Amino acid sequence: MAGDPWLARWLALIAGRAGGQPVLELGCGGGRDTATLAAAGHRVVAIELSPEASADARRRVPEAEIHCQDIRAPFPLTPGSVGVVVASLSLHYFDWPETSTLVKRVWTALRPDGVLLCRLNSTNDHHFGAVGHPEIERNFYLVDGAPKRFFDRDSVDRLFAHGWHPISVEEKVIDRYDHPKSVWEAVLERDD
Repeated sequence: MAGDPWLARWLALIAGRAGGQPVLELGCGGGRDTATLAAAGHRVVAIELSPEASADARRRVPEAEIHCQDIRAPFPLTPGSVGVVVASLSLHYFDWPETSTLVKRVWTALRPDGVLLCRLNSTNDHHFGAVGHPEIERNFYLVDGAPKRFFDRDSVDRLFAHGWHPISVEEKVIDRYDHPKSVWEAVLERDD
């Protein structure tokens, strides 16, 4: 497996928009992206639901501030103070109203010139649940007992239709797991 260096091409943008303030990471897992951000000189405040993954992230990036909590709980930073939010593969566990509400909360967390860098499961992500599972709602399935949403271009555009200016929206295949994974990589600026 490759290292999945997706943030590398965005580090200059992240540095410019962070403005010396912490980067907020939603769903940091074991700290892979957290480590990339910290190595680039950023203070990272991260949220992770899993106690095991939170502990792994703390060991991997001890200088980061890791909060073990649901990303739907209040963020640990003041609204309107964040220049950069990173959410890689963490916004796909919820029904559409909850997903929309979470994106609105990210918008509220950001400063007017802030950016969201996120990756979302693609409807072409056949290795990781986009087909063959019980459907909860359109493109939202029960995959091995857990709810999982998949996005096509229309749903990505709909999710970020209000309050966002897209800098880049691309469908990509990443080499992060045992099989290729199809994702949407979206970089969006808060649009007042």
